[in-house]
Amino acid sequence: MTHAHTHTHAPSPPVSADPRRWTALALICTAQFMLILDVTVVNVALPSMAADLDLARSTLTWVVTAYTLCFGGLMLLGGRLADGIGARRTLLAGLGLFTVASLACGLAPDAPTLLAGRIAQGVGAALLSPAALSLVTTGFHGAERNKALGVWAAIGGSGSAAGVLLGGALTAGPGWQWVFYVNVPVGVALLAALPAVVPARAPQRPRGLDVPGALLVTAATGALVYGLVRAGDAGWTSASTLLPLLGSLVLYGIFAAVERASRAPLMDLRMFTRRPVVAGSFLMLVATALLISFFFLGSVQLQHLYGFDALRTGLVFLPVAVTTGVGAHLGARLVGVLGSRICAAGGLTLTALGCAPLPFLTADSNPWATLLPALAVAALGLGAVFVTATATALGMIDPHEAGLASGIVNTFHEVGGSIGVAVVSTIAATSITTGTLAGYRTAFTACALAAAAAALLTPLLVPPGRPRTTGGPHVH
Repeated sequence: MTHAHTHTHAPSPPVSADPRRWTALALICTAQFMLILDVTVVNVALPSMAADLDLARSTLTWVVTAYTLCFGGLMLLGGRLADGIGARRTLLAGLGLFTVASLACGLAPDAPTLLAGRIAQGVGAALLSPAALSLVTTGFHGAERNKALGVWAAIGGSGSAAGVLLGGALTAGPGWQWVFYVNVPVGVALLAALPAVVPARAPQRPRGLDVPGALLVTAATGALVYGLVRAGDAGWTSASTLLPLLGSLVLYGIFAAVERASRAPLMDLRMFTRRPVVAGSFLMLVATALLISFFFLGSVQLQHLYGFDALRTGLVFLPVAVTTGVGAHLGARLVGVLGSRICAAGGLTLTALGCAPLPFLTADSNPWATLLPALAVAALGLGAVFVTATATALGMIDPHEAGLASGIVNTFHEVGGSIGVAVVSTIAATSITTGTLAGYRTAFTACALAAAAAALLTPLLVPPGRPRTTGGPHVH
């Protein structure tokens, strides 16, 4: 593959081929690795955090969702900021904020401080991630760029796998605070090293920053998540559940109006008239919602109900994270042969079948023989869906629109995690609070039904045909 490209370039390397570019790539990927780690590393530590800080179920849910919500909601703004003030500056600002916020989370004496730290981590991640990707795509050319983006993509799968294992080891060892403290020395070292190897490029002409749009879409999703979490305590028909859900619809409506009126909108809503973008966003939302829900539900169930410590919980989830990566690898091979429709429907069907035994778990089931294989099969299917989602959204539209589509799909990726955890936390509310089994069973039933429904919808939503596999990069 590399040879096909070599003869198209002049013998001398491009002017911008910086000798420090591979060192820069290694450091940038390390920073991105921390961000992905922080989505899953926290799940295994949740029961210990709850015991230490006396966290209610709803607060526990927000520890996961506050991060993914701000990461997803503000990511497009972070990308626009990187264009406007320069990717290097945005990267360092995001990394600095993320590092300080990690320290604050580790030192948190109570729930409000912990949640404020998680929000700040999410804002830092939303600045860092798009700026990092921009530096990777502009720092490499031709065949080298494909290689660099391959390294970047591999970070995604390995980050979530390492997250569950590291989360378990740190929580069982020095304590849950260390799932946050571990970011601090790494962040400080990166802040010291990056300026020396990342060149300062002149920023592009800024198209204007749509701050109201970013705040509106984040607030709308926040209100949606709040309403979903609240339902677990107050019931679906109570005012404290319905008002935030209604408020989120109103805020989404205002967001759409602001985007249409804006001269430099954050999200080009016309992209939602493109069937591949809608299909890709839907698949990404469902796949992330299910995968992060598995980590959340499984971690709490294993530790509360089956008496596992954090390290053993991490070990149970390691094969699940690995099969996600295997599924993604298979999906990348198959989507070009079978097409998006078959790949997505097949992956979601496999996920539904994997979930099917979970509602029948009993209190004396052996999690190694029941929960682990079931979730590993489900995750194998989801891995293929992740790749198909990106390939469909980016490989079935004009290449010049790939950047816009990529931003939208990545937003759905982060926000999907927030919504999934909010829903399963509410369904399993009684079990999470009382340590019984019924709620977990119902939540896993909901996961199986959601996967099956999405598999049935796929042929209607996903366009026929095979995507070009040279679409733009996926953030993670």
